[in-house]
Amino acid sequence: MVEMKYVPTICPYCGTGCGLNLVVVDGKVVGVEPWKRHPVNEGKLCPKGTFSHEFFQRDDRLTKPLIRVGAPADYEGTAIVDVPISKIADGSNFREAEWDEALDLIAKKIKTFKPEEVGFLACARSPNENIYITQKFARTVINTHNVDHCARICHGPTVAGLAKTFGSGAMTNDFVSVESADVILIIGSNNMEAHPLFGRRVIRAKKNGAKIIVIDPRYTPTAKLADLYIDFKSGGDVALLNGIMKIIIDEGLQDDEFIENRTKNYQRLKETVSKYDLDTVAKITEADPEKIKKAALMYGQAENSAIVYSLGITEHRHGADNVMANANLAMLTGNIGKVGSGVNPLRGQNNVQGACDMGALPTDYPGYQKVVSEAAQKAVEENWSCTLDSCAPGLTVVEMIHASARGDMKCMYITGEDPVLSDPETNHVIEAMENLDFLVVQDTFMSETARYADVVLPAAGWGEQEGTFTSGERRVQLVRKAVDAPGEAKYDWQIMKEIAERIDPKFADEFTYANAQEIFDEMRKITPQYAGMNRERLERPEALHWPCPTEDHPGQGLMHIDTFAHPDGLGIFEPADYIGPSELPDDDYPLVLTTTRTIFHYHASMTRRCKTLDKELPTGYVEIHPNDAKKLGIANREKVKVRSRRGEIEIPARVTPDIIEGEVNIPMHFFECAANFLTTSKELDPKSKMAELKVCAVTIEKLE
Repeated sequence: MVEMKYVPTICPYCGTGCGLNLVVVDGKVVGVEPWKRHPVNEGKLCPKGTFSHEFFQRDDRLTKPLIRVGAPADYEGTAIVDVPISKIADGSNFREAEWDEALDLIAKKIKTFKPEEVGFLACARSPNENIYITQKFARTVINTHNVDHCARICHGPTVAGLAKTFGSGAMTNDFVSVESADVILIIGSNNMEAHPLFGRRVIRAKKNGAKIIVIDPRYTPTAKLADLYIDFKSGGDVALLNGIMKIIIDEGLQDDEFIENRTKNYQRLKETVSKYDLDTVAKITEADPEKIKKAALMYGQAENSAIVYSLGITEHRHGADNVMANANLAMLTGNIGKVGSGVNPLRGQNNVQGACDMGALPTDYPGYQKVVSEAAQKAVEENWSCTLDSCAPGLTVVEMIHASARGDMKCMYITGEDPVLSDPETNHVIEAMENLDFLVVQDTFMSETARYADVVLPAAGWGEQEGTFTSGERRVQLVRKAVDAPGEAKYDWQIMKEIAERIDPKFADEFTYANAQEIFDEMRKITPQYAGMNRERLERPEALHWPCPTEDHPGQGLMHIDTFAHPDGLGIFEPADYIGPSELPDDDYPLVLTTTRTIFHYHASMTRRCKTLDKELPTGYVEIHPNDAKKLGIANREKVKVRSRRGEIEIPARVTPDIIEGEVNIPMHFFECAANFLTTSKELDPKSKMAELKVCAVTIEKLE
C-alpha cells in the first residue's frame, strides 16, 4: 500500500518566505503542491519553489564524511555540480571515513590553533537553530568572534545603515503593506525575478492605483512594470537620492511635523543635499534630469510612499551610505511607521535575516547585542554558563579570506556557504582556501569550496530537519522534516555538539540539546526579539513577526510606529556625499560590470541540481548593449572573453537593449563562467565591510 503525505514547510530559496507542501510518497520527496492557506504566497510559487523537490533525488548527495588524501582537483574547469560524487571520492582526492575518525581529527586539529587563527562561516540557508549553535560554538568552545555569513556580501550594509538611522537593521514593514502604497520607489531591486512573490504584491498595488518608479541600469522585468523608469550609471545611488531629497526640500514637500517630533540631525542633511542640484546629479549619474525631478515629485507628493531595494543598492563600497540615503528620504517625507510606506530591503537568502538575528556576526551576539558591550557579554555569559574572554569584534567573511591568504588565519570551518562561487575575486578566494592549514566544509552537496577542504562532513538539508526560518519581513516560521537525511548525514547542531565534547568534555554540559526545539527555547531566552515565541504560536501559518517580546504580544509586522529603536526614540538623519565606485573604466577596461540573479537560479548547489531549472538556463551569459556589441563586432550568442584586472572568463554574449550603453551584466550562479572571477574585494565599505560586487571595470574580446 502506497503511503503519501503532505508536509507544510517554507521555501529554501529567497527571503520572501513562501509556504509550500512537500509531497512525500513511501518516504521520498516526489513533488511540491500549493499551500493555499499560507499568508505570504497564497499557494502561488515561482519556478524555483515549484521545482524545489527535484534535488532530493540526486545521487551526488554527501552521505559519509570525506577526508582529503590528495591535492584539490580542478576537473578541467568543470563546475563541481557536473562531477559525480564517485569521482570525487575515488581515493585520489578524498576517501570515505567513519564519523568518529572525522570528528576526532577535527577536534585534534582545531585545538592546535589560537582562537584568533580560527574562523567560522554560518549558513544562511540553514534553520536558525543550526546558525545559533554555530556562533555559540565559535564563542564558547573556540573563544573567537570570527564568525560571519553571506549577509556580509549582500545585506551587511542594510544592517549597518538602518541600525544607524532607525536603530534596527531590518525591514520596517511587512510585505502586505506595499499593496497600500500610493507610490513605490524600487531601486537596485529586480523583484519580479529575484523575489517574484513579493513582485506579485507590487502588481496588486499597481492594480490598486499605485504609481511605480524603478531606478536601475537595466530595463528589467520589474522596470517594465514601471510608470516611471530611470536608467542611470551604476554607483551613482547616493548622488541620485540626494538630488531627489533636494528637490523635495526645495518644493516644500518635506514632512516638517515628523522631522521636528521624531528625528534629529535634519539641518546637516539639508546642508549636504543642497549641493546636489539637477545638473550635478545628471552629470554624475547620466540619468535624465527631468525624470529625476518627476520621481521626486511623485514620491514627495504621495500620501503613502514605500521604498523597496535589494543588492543593487547594498553591494558597493558605499553600500551603507546608499541604505542610509534611502532611510533619509523616508524620514524626510514622514514615510515611516505607517502602512504603505517604509524602507523595505528584500533579503536574498531564505534565512539571511535569521542568521543576523542569531548573532552570526563578528560584532553581535544574538538579538544584535554588541560584543563590545560588557553588559551584553555578562548577559550572554549568564545564559550560556560560561566565561567569554574577548569583547573585541572578530573578522568579517571578506577579512577572513584576506587573513587566510596572508597566512594569519590558519583554520576555517564553513557550514553551507560556498565562498569560492559566491564571494568576490574568486582566484583570491581559492588562494586563501589553499593557504589554510586546515579547512572543514559541512554541506549537503560537494561545493566549489569543498574541493579545497581537508574534511567534508555530510549535513542534513532542507526537508530533512526541524527548525525555523526568519524571512525578510521578520516573520519567524516553522520548517518541518519531511524525510530522513540520506546515508549518514547529520544535523549541523548535532555535529558541532559532538566536536565540542571532543575538544573538552566540559562542553557536554553546555551542548545538551536533544532536538531543535530545545535549541529554540534557549534562543528565545537570549534573543529579546524572539522572547514571546513558542512552538504552539508558530504552528499557525501566519507564524509571528519580531519583535515579539512576550507570549501575549501579537508580533509586530509594522515597526517604528511611534518611536524609533534608538534609546531616545528618535530617527537620525545620516547624510552622505557621493564618493563613487572604487574602480572606474579606462582605456584598458572600458566597460562597467554589474552582477545579478535570474528567475531560474539561486546559488548553484540546489537550483543547478534541479533538472527543470537547469534545462531552462543551463549556463551564464553576459548582457551587452547593441551599440557596444557593434563596436566590438560581437554577435548575439557568440562566445566572448570577459577580462578584469583579477581574472577572465569565456561566456556567451546576450546582445540586448535592456542594459545601458557602457555597462554589461553577468549572473553569478555559474562557476564555469562565474562573474566573481572578475569582481574585486580590495576596497571595502568602511561602515559594513561590504565588497564592491556591483561595479568593476572589464573589457570584452571576440574569441578567435
